[in-house]
Amino acid sequence: MENEKFYITTPIYYPSDKLHIGHTYCTVATDAMARYKRLQGCDVMFLTGTDEHGQKIEDKAREAGVTPKEFVDNIVEGPKGVKDLWKLMNISNDRFIRTTDGYHVSAVQKIFKKMHDNGDIYKGTYKGKYCKPCESFWTESQLVDGKCPDCGREVQDAEEEAYFFRLSKYADRVRDLLENTDFLQPRSRVNEMVKNFIDPGLEDLCVSRTSFTWGIPVDFDPGHVVYVWVDALFNYTTALGFLNEQYGDYAKYWPADVHFVGKEIVRFHSIIWPAMLMSMDMPLPKHVFGHGWLLLDGGKMSKSKGNVVDPYILAEKFGVDALRFFLMRTFPFGSDGNFSNELLIQTINTDLANDLGNLVSRTTAMVGKYFGGALPAGCGAIDDERFLADAAAQGSSVELSAVNPADPSLYDAQLVAMAGGLRGVYASAMDAFAPHTALSEVFKLIQRANKYIDETAPWTLAKDMEANGARLAHVLYNLLEASRICGILLSPFMPESMEKLFVQIGAGPEVQTWDSAAKWGLLPETTTVTKGENLFPRIDMDKALEELEALEAEARKAALPPIELEPQLTESVDFDTFCKSDFRVVKVKACEAVKKSEKLLKFTLDDGTGTDRQILSGIHKFYEPETLVGKTLVAIVNLPPRKMMGQMSCGMLLSAVHTEHGEEKLNLIMLDDAIPAGAKLC
Repeated sequence: MENEKFYITTPIYYPSDKLHIGHTYCTVATDAMARYKRLQGCDVMFLTGTDEHGQKIEDKAREAGVTPKEFVDNIVEGPKGVKDLWKLMNISNDRFIRTTDGYHVSAVQKIFKKMHDNGDIYKGTYKGKYCKPCESFWTESQLVDGKCPDCGREVQDAEEEAYFFRLSKYADRVRDLLENTDFLQPRSRVNEMVKNFIDPGLEDLCVSRTSFTWGIPVDFDPGHVVYVWVDALFNYTTALGFLNEQYGDYAKYWPADVHFVGKEIVRFHSIIWPAMLMSMDMPLPKHVFGHGWLLLDGGKMSKSKGNVVDPYILAEKFGVDALRFFLMRTFPFGSDGNFSNELLIQTINTDLANDLGNLVSRTTAMVGKYFGGALPAGCGAIDDERFLADAAAQGSSVELSAVNPADPSLYDAQLVAMAGGLRGVYASAMDAFAPHTALSEVFKLIQRANKYIDETAPWTLAKDMEANGARLAHVLYNLLEASRICGILLSPFMPESMEKLFVQIGAGPEVQTWDSAAKWGLLPETTTVTKGENLFPRIDMDKALEELEALEAEARKAALPPIELEPQLTESVDFDTFCKSDFRVVKVKACEAVKKSEKLLKFTLDDGTGTDRQILSGIHKFYEPETLVGKTLVAIVNLPPRKMMGQMSCGMLLSAVHTEHGEEKLNLIMLDDAIPAGAKLC
C-alpha cells in the first residue's frame, strides 16, 4: 500500500443555519476511511467543503438582512459553523473548498464555456417544477403526490430563459456505467436510478438560472448564473487544480477513488456527474457510494421538521470518539438507521464501557497488582509453535468447541488465531465500504479476550505465584497483545482514545502500525503498563437522558431569536375612535395576590378622582405585588367593569409584551413619579 494514491470526498455541504448529527454521519465515515488508508501507508487526499450558491441562500440572506456572502461566511467560518463542527469531530480533511473561492468560480466558468462550445449546452426556455430546498428541477411525472420526490416538500412552477445540458445524449453510456460496472454502490441504488430516471427517459437538464443572481455568472451571457449542481459537482476536480492554478495535483489524484454521498443526492452523482465528465472527456470517479439517512422518530433529520440533534451537546456529554464510534458501529452504512439517545448510551455502555474499556482496565490493573506494572521477560512466548500455524490457517474462524478444557493453554490458541486473522477480515470490510462490519469483527476479538479472562482466571493463578507466575504473566501478555491489535484497527474511528489505550498498555509507535496489526507478539514483554483513567466510563441511562433533555431544551431556547415582537396591526383605527379611549396616570396605593389565582394581582389605585379604583391584572408571573406599591402606571379607565374571580376590575393597566429566547416577557409601562394621578395621556 505504500505511496498508493487514494482520493476520497464527502459531498460539499449546503450551508444551513443549524447543523445536526446527520451532517456529521457521512463526514465521520469519510474520515474513518481516510485514516484507514493512511494507516495502510496510502498517499491520501480527503476533500470536504461547502456548496454556497443558489436561490435558497439568496432568500435566506435577504431574510437575515445581510448579503449572501456575509450569510455563508458566518455559517462556514463563524462560531459553531461548518469548520468548527469538523474540528470538534476531529475530521482530518486535507483540503476544504468553498464554491465561492475565486479559483473555483473561474474554473467553473471555463468548464461551462467548454461544454457550450462542444455543443452539449444550448439556450432554451425552462418550464416545469422546481424544489427550492433541494435546488432540483422535476417533471410533473416525477413528482410524488405533487411534491418533491426527494424531500417531500412543495414545489413551485418555474419558467425562465435558461441554458440546457444535453443529458439525454449520454443516457445509454450512463445506463451501461450503472448496470455493467460497480461504479455505483450499494447495488440497490443502481436499481433506483435506472428504474426512476433512466428507464422513463433522461431529459436535458436546465443548467442556468435568470430568476436570481447568487451564483457563478455565465461570463459569455450576462444575466445567467450557473445551476448550483454544475457548480457544486465540479468542486471535486477544481479543488485539485483543474483549470486553475490554485493547486497542482489534479493529475496525481484524479479520478477519485470514491465519493461518499447521501442517498438523496445519488441522482446528481451517478447520472448528471458522469454525463458532464463524459462531455468534458474526463476520467470518471471509480466509485460513488450512496449511504442511508439517520432517522429520528421515523423521519429524516431536518431542521425544517424540527427534529435536529445537536452534535455539540452529544460530543460534550459523551465524548467525540464515543459519538464517532456510535455512528459507524450502529448503522449499516448503506442503509437508513434510527437514531435515539437511548441507543447511543446503550452502545457506549455495551461496547465501549463493558467490552473494550473493561478489557483494558482489568488487564492493566492485574499487571499492576501482580507484577508491579511490568511483566517478566519470556512471558510472550507461544507455548506450542503449532498455534502459530493454526492461527495462519484458520484466522478468526476457530471455534471455542475446539478447545479442550483439560488443556487451558489451548485457549491461547484460539485468541492468537482470532487475532491473526482479524486484520484480513477487517480490511475486506473497509474496502467494501462497510465500516460497521469492520467494527463488528474487531469486537468479536474484544469479546473473546474478555471471555479469555474468565477462562484463564488470573486471580486464581495469582494465589500461587511460585507455581503459576509464568502462566499468569503469559495470560496477561496475551490480553495486552489482543488490546494492542484491536487498538490499531480502532484508531481510524477513535483516534484520541486509542492513543490513550496505547499509553496504558505500553505500546510504542513502532507497534501501532498496519503491518504490526497482523503480527502477534510484537509488544515488548517487559513494557510498563499504566492503569490510567477508565477510557469509557459507564453512563447512568436515566440521569444522562434527563440531563440531555435539559441541555437540548436550553440549546433550542438559545437558538430562538433574542427578541421577537408581535407584528403590528394593519387594520386602521380612525382618530375619533382612538380618542374615545381614556388613558390616565394612576398611582399604586396597594397590591396583593388574588386568592386561588396563580396569575391575578389586585391593584388599589389613585386615579385622581378622590375615589380608589380597583383593577385586576394577570401579571403575577412577572411581578411580585410588594414591588409595585408606589409605582406610577398608565390605565385605560373607561372600559366596562368586568368580574374576575368574584371581584370587579374597573379598567386595564398598560404594559409592553415581547418574546425573548422563546420566553414571554411583560413590562408594565411606568412613568415619572412627578406626574400627578389622573393626568390624561394624549
